[in-house]
Amino acid sequence: MNGCDTTPPEAGPRRPVVGVTTYVERARQGVWDVPAAYLQYDYVELVTRAGGVPVLLPPPGSGASPVREVLDRVDALVLAGGRDVDARRYGAEPHETADPPATDRDEWEIALTRAALERGVPLLGICRGAQVLTVALGGTLVQHVPDLPTAGAHKHGPGEFASHTVRTVAGSRVAAALGSDARVSCYHHQAVERLPDGLRATAHAEDGVVEGVELDGELDAELDATRFAVGVQWHPEQTLDDLRLMESLVQAARDQLEQRQREMA
Repeated sequence: MNGCDTTPPEAGPRRPVVGVTTYVERARQGVWDVPAAYLQYDYVELVTRAGGVPVLLPPPGSGASPVREVLDRVDALVLAGGRDVDARRYGAEPHETADPPATDRDEWEIALTRAALERGVPLLGICRGAQVLTVALGGTLVQHVPDLPTAGAHKHGPGEFASHTVRTVAGSRVAAALGSDARVSCYHHQAVERLPDGLRATAHAEDGVVEGVELDGELDAELDATRFAVGVQWHPEQTLDDLRLMESLVQAARDQLEQRQREMA
Protein backbone atom coordinates (compact mmCIF):
# COMPACT_ATOMS: atom_id res chain seq x y z
CA MET A 1 0.00 0.00 0.00
CA ASN A 2 1.32 3.46 -0.82
CA GLY A 3 -1.04 5.31 1.50
CA CYS A 4 -3.26 6.60 -1.31
CA ASP A 5 -7.00 6.09 -1.07
CA THR A 6 -7.89 3.93 -4.06
CA THR A 7 -11.60 3.74 -3.25
CA PRO A 8 -13.49 4.81 -6.37
CA PRO A 9 -15.62 7.92 -5.86
CA GLU A 10 -19.29 7.32 -5.29
CA ALA A 11 -21.12 7.60 -8.58
CA GLY A 12 -23.56 10.49 -8.70
CA PRO A 13 -26.31 11.15 -11.23
CA ARG A 14 -24.89 11.76 -14.67
CA ARG A 15 -25.13 15.18 -16.22
CA PRO A 16 -27.69 15.48 -19.02
CA VAL A 17 -26.31 15.39 -22.56
CA VAL A 18 -27.51 18.43 -24.51
CA GLY A 19 -27.33 18.33 -28.31
CA VAL A 20 -26.75 21.74 -29.93
CA THR A 21 -27.36 22.21 -33.65
CA THR A 22 -24.69 23.79 -35.86
CA TYR A 23 -23.95 24.97 -39.36
CA VAL A 24 -21.63 23.40 -41.86
CA GLU A 25 -19.49 26.33 -43.08
CA ARG A 26 -16.09 26.76 -44.64
CA ALA A 27 -13.46 27.49 -42.00
CA ARG A 28 -9.83 28.47 -42.33
CA GLN A 29 -7.14 27.32 -39.91
CA GLY A 30 -3.48 27.51 -40.85
CA VAL A 31 -3.08 25.98 -44.30
CA TRP A 32 -6.55 24.42 -44.23
CA ASP A 33 -9.70 25.88 -45.78
CA VAL A 34 -12.35 23.18 -45.41
CA PRO A 35 -16.03 22.61 -44.54
CA ALA A 36 -16.46 22.50 -40.76
CA ALA A 37 -19.21 22.07 -38.19
CA TYR A 38 -19.49 25.63 -36.92
CA LEU A 39 -20.91 27.01 -33.68
CA GLN A 40 -20.02 30.01 -31.53
CA TYR A 41 -18.30 28.69 -28.42
CA ASP A 42 -20.58 30.70 -26.11
CA TYR A 43 -23.24 28.02 -26.64
CA VAL A 44 -20.86 25.37 -25.33
CA GLU A 45 -20.04 27.54 -22.31
CA LEU A 46 -23.72 28.18 -21.60
CA VAL A 47 -24.66 24.49 -21.62
CA THR A 48 -21.63 23.51 -19.53
CA ARG A 49 -22.15 26.20 -16.91
CA ALA A 50 -25.81 25.24 -16.64
CA GLY A 51 -24.84 21.66 -15.74
CA GLY A 52 -25.18 19.91 -19.10
CA VAL A 53 -22.74 18.09 -21.37
CA PRO A 54 -22.80 19.74 -24.81
CA VAL A 55 -22.50 17.76 -28.03
CA LEU A 56 -22.63 19.32 -31.50
CA LEU A 57 -25.24 18.21 -34.05
CA PRO A 58 -24.34 19.44 -37.55
CA PRO A 59 -26.50 18.58 -40.56
CA PRO A 60 -25.63 14.96 -41.36
CA GLY A 61 -24.83 15.30 -45.06
CA SER A 62 -25.88 12.77 -47.68
CA GLY A 63 -27.59 9.54 -46.81
CA ALA A 64 -30.35 8.68 -44.35
CA SER A 65 -31.11 11.31 -41.69
CA PRO A 66 -30.03 9.97 -38.26
CA VAL A 67 -32.74 11.74 -36.28
CA ARG A 68 -33.78 8.66 -34.32
CA GLU A 69 -30.20 7.68 -33.48
CA VAL A 70 -29.37 11.21 -32.31
CA LEU A 71 -32.42 11.51 -30.08
CA ASP A 72 -31.66 8.08 -28.59
CA ARG A 73 -28.40 9.56 -27.29
CA VAL A 74 -29.21 13.08 -26.09
CA ASP A 75 -31.31 14.17 -23.13
CA ALA A 76 -32.19 17.64 -24.43
CA LEU A 77 -31.96 19.64 -27.63
CA VAL A 78 -30.89 23.24 -28.32
CA LEU A 79 -31.70 24.80 -31.70
CA ALA A 80 -28.98 27.42 -32.04
CA GLY A 81 -29.26 30.82 -33.71
CA GLY A 82 -28.23 31.55 -37.26
CA ARG A 83 -29.58 32.41 -40.71
CA ASP A 84 -33.21 33.04 -41.57
CA VAL A 85 -35.39 29.98 -42.10
CA ASP A 86 -36.15 29.67 -45.81
CA ALA A 87 -39.55 31.34 -46.34
CA ARG A 88 -40.52 28.61 -48.80
CA ARG A 89 -40.76 26.29 -45.78
CA TYR A 90 -43.95 28.10 -44.79
CA GLY A 91 -45.26 28.88 -48.27
CA ALA A 92 -43.90 32.42 -48.75
CA GLU A 93 -41.43 34.06 -51.10
CA PRO A 94 -38.23 35.25 -49.44
CA HIS A 95 -38.07 38.93 -48.51
CA GLU A 96 -35.38 41.00 -50.23
CA THR A 97 -33.52 41.22 -46.90
CA ALA A 98 -33.55 37.44 -46.29
CA ASP A 99 -30.30 35.57 -45.73
CA PRO A 100 -29.18 33.03 -48.32
CA PRO A 101 -30.99 29.84 -47.26
CA ALA A 102 -29.23 27.06 -45.38
CA THR A 103 -31.53 24.36 -46.72
CA ASP A 104 -29.55 21.47 -45.23
CA ARG A 105 -29.81 22.99 -41.77
CA ASP A 106 -33.51 23.85 -42.19
CA GLU A 107 -34.34 20.27 -43.14
CA TRP A 108 -32.22 18.78 -40.34
CA GLU A 109 -33.53 21.04 -37.59
CA ILE A 110 -37.18 20.80 -38.58
CA ALA A 111 -36.91 17.01 -38.59
CA LEU A 112 -35.15 17.03 -35.20
CA THR A 113 -37.74 19.40 -33.76
CA ARG A 114 -40.75 17.36 -34.86
CA ALA A 115 -39.23 14.11 -33.60
CA ALA A 116 -38.13 15.68 -30.29
CA LEU A 117 -41.65 17.01 -29.68
CA GLU A 118 -43.13 13.61 -30.52
CA ARG A 119 -40.77 11.90 -28.09
CA GLY A 120 -41.00 14.57 -25.40
CA VAL A 121 -37.28 15.46 -25.50
CA PRO A 122 -36.83 18.84 -23.73
CA LEU A 123 -36.10 21.52 -26.33
CA LEU A 124 -34.91 25.14 -26.29
CA GLY A 125 -34.85 27.21 -29.48
CA ILE A 126 -32.63 30.31 -29.52
CA CYS A 127 -33.44 33.11 -32.00
CA ARG A 128 -33.54 31.18 -35.29
CA GLY A 129 -34.42 28.18 -33.11
CA ALA A 130 -37.65 29.85 -31.97
CA GLN A 131 -38.49 30.39 -35.63
CA VAL A 132 -37.67 26.76 -36.50
CA LEU A 133 -40.00 25.61 -33.70
CA THR A 134 -42.76 27.84 -35.08
CA VAL A 135 -42.32 26.72 -38.69
CA ALA A 136 -41.96 23.04 -37.76
CA LEU A 137 -45.45 23.14 -36.24
CA GLY A 138 -47.01 25.00 -39.17
CA GLY A 139 -46.65 28.67 -38.22
CA THR A 140 -45.36 31.59 -40.27
CA LEU A 141 -42.81 34.38 -39.75
CA VAL A 142 -42.60 38.14 -40.10
CA GLN A 143 -39.74 38.31 -42.58
CA HIS A 144 -38.53 41.83 -41.73
CA VAL A 145 -39.46 43.25 -38.33
CA PRO A 146 -38.49 46.86 -39.28
CA ASP A 147 -41.43 46.79 -41.72
CA LEU A 148 -43.84 46.66 -38.76
CA PRO A 149 -45.11 50.19 -38.07
CA THR A 150 -44.49 50.12 -34.30
CA ALA A 151 -41.33 47.99 -34.21
CA GLY A 152 -38.36 49.03 -32.13
CA ALA A 153 -34.75 47.96 -32.60
CA HIS A 154 -34.18 44.19 -32.41
CA LYS A 155 -30.64 44.47 -33.68
CA HIS A 156 -28.31 47.34 -34.50
CA GLY A 157 -25.52 47.26 -37.07
CA PRO A 158 -23.76 44.13 -38.34
CA GLY A 159 -22.66 42.07 -35.36
CA GLU A 160 -24.14 44.57 -32.89
CA PHE A 161 -26.77 43.22 -30.50
CA ALA A 162 -29.72 45.27 -29.28
CA SER A 163 -30.83 45.18 -25.66
CA HIS A 164 -34.40 45.50 -24.47
CA THR A 165 -36.87 44.32 -21.85
CA VAL A 166 -39.23 41.41 -22.47
CA ARG A 167 -42.43 40.82 -20.52
CA THR A 168 -43.32 37.21 -19.81
CA VAL A 169 -46.73 35.55 -19.47
CA ALA A 170 -47.58 34.32 -15.98
CA GLY A 171 -47.74 30.54 -15.70
CA SER A 172 -45.27 29.95 -18.53
CA ARG A 173 -41.93 28.17 -18.52
CA VAL A 174 -40.18 31.43 -19.40
CA ALA A 175 -41.82 33.25 -16.48
CA ALA A 176 -40.88 30.42 -14.13
CA ALA A 177 -37.23 30.82 -15.17
CA LEU A 178 -36.95 34.61 -15.48
CA GLY A 179 -39.83 36.19 -13.58
CA SER A 180 -42.24 38.74 -15.00
CA ASP A 181 -39.63 40.57 -17.07
CA ALA A 182 -35.99 40.38 -18.09
CA ARG A 183 -33.40 42.46 -19.90
CA VAL A 184 -32.14 40.50 -22.90
CA SER A 185 -29.73 40.72 -25.84
CA CYS A 186 -31.24 40.16 -29.26
CA TYR A 187 -30.13 40.13 -32.88
CA HIS A 188 -32.97 39.31 -35.26
CA HIS A 189 -34.90 40.89 -38.09
CA GLN A 190 -37.49 38.12 -38.34
CA ALA A 191 -40.02 36.99 -35.75
CA VAL A 192 -43.15 34.93 -35.20
CA GLU A 193 -46.17 36.02 -37.25
CA ARG A 194 -48.89 33.36 -37.09
CA LEU A 195 -48.66 30.92 -34.22
CA PRO A 196 -49.44 27.31 -35.10
CA ASP A 197 -51.86 25.16 -33.16
CA GLY A 198 -50.24 23.92 -29.97
CA LEU A 199 -47.85 26.85 -29.54
CA ARG A 200 -48.49 30.07 -27.63
CA ALA A 201 -46.67 33.36 -27.15
CA THR A 202 -45.21 33.64 -23.65
CA ALA A 203 -42.95 36.69 -23.92
CA HIS A 204 -43.18 39.98 -25.81
CA ALA A 205 -40.93 42.95 -26.40
CA GLU A 206 -42.23 46.36 -25.39
CA ASP A 207 -43.18 47.00 -29.04
CA GLY A 208 -45.40 43.89 -29.05
CA VAL A 209 -43.13 41.64 -31.10
CA VAL A 210 -43.30 38.02 -29.92
CA GLU A 211 -40.06 37.16 -28.12
CA GLY A 212 -40.94 33.79 -26.57
CA VAL A 213 -43.08 30.80 -27.52
CA GLU A 214 -43.77 27.45 -25.92
CA LEU A 215 -46.14 24.52 -25.95
CA ASP A 216 -49.68 25.14 -24.76
CA GLY A 217 -50.46 24.17 -21.19
CA GLU A 218 -50.40 25.76 -17.76
CA LEU A 219 -47.27 25.50 -15.65
CA ASP A 220 -47.75 23.92 -12.25
CA ALA A 221 -45.88 21.65 -9.89
CA GLU A 222 -47.17 18.53 -11.63
CA LEU A 223 -46.30 19.54 -15.20
CA ASP A 224 -44.55 16.67 -16.94
CA ALA A 225 -40.97 17.49 -17.96
CA THR A 226 -41.72 15.98 -21.36
CA ARG A 227 -43.67 19.14 -22.16
CA PHE A 228 -40.62 21.42 -22.08
CA ALA A 229 -40.43 23.06 -25.51
CA VAL A 230 -39.53 26.75 -25.45
CA GLY A 231 -38.28 29.18 -28.09
CA VAL A 232 -36.88 32.65 -27.39
CA GLN A 233 -35.85 35.34 -29.86
CA TRP A 234 -33.02 36.59 -27.68
CA HIS A 235 -29.54 35.16 -27.14
CA PRO A 236 -28.97 33.83 -23.59
CA GLU A 237 -25.46 32.74 -24.60
CA GLN A 238 -24.51 36.43 -24.82
CA THR A 239 -24.97 36.88 -21.05
CA LEU A 240 -23.22 33.94 -19.42
CA ASP A 241 -23.79 35.41 -15.96
CA ASP A 242 -27.51 34.55 -16.32
CA LEU A 243 -27.95 30.80 -16.69
CA ARG A 244 -31.58 30.56 -15.62
CA LEU A 245 -33.16 29.69 -18.95
CA MET A 246 -30.58 27.05 -19.86
CA GLU A 247 -30.67 25.70 -16.32
CA SER A 248 -34.43 25.18 -16.71
CA LEU A 249 -33.81 23.09 -19.84
CA VAL A 250 -31.09 21.05 -18.12
CA GLN A 251 -33.33 20.52 -15.10
CA ALA A 252 -36.15 19.24 -17.32
CA ALA A 253 -33.70 16.74 -18.84
CA ARG A 254 -32.46 15.77 -15.37
CA ASP A 255 -36.04 15.21 -14.19
CA GLN A 256 -36.60 12.85 -17.11
CA LEU A 257 -33.42 10.92 -16.34
CA GLU A 258 -34.45 10.50 -12.72
CA GLN A 259 -37.94 9.43 -13.73
CA ARG A 260 -36.53 6.73 -16.02
CA GLN A 261 -34.21 5.52 -13.26
CA ARG A 262 -37.15 5.17 -10.88
CA GLU A 263 -39.13 3.25 -13.48
CA MET A 264 -36.20 0.86 -13.98
CA ALA A 265 -35.63 0.30 -10.24
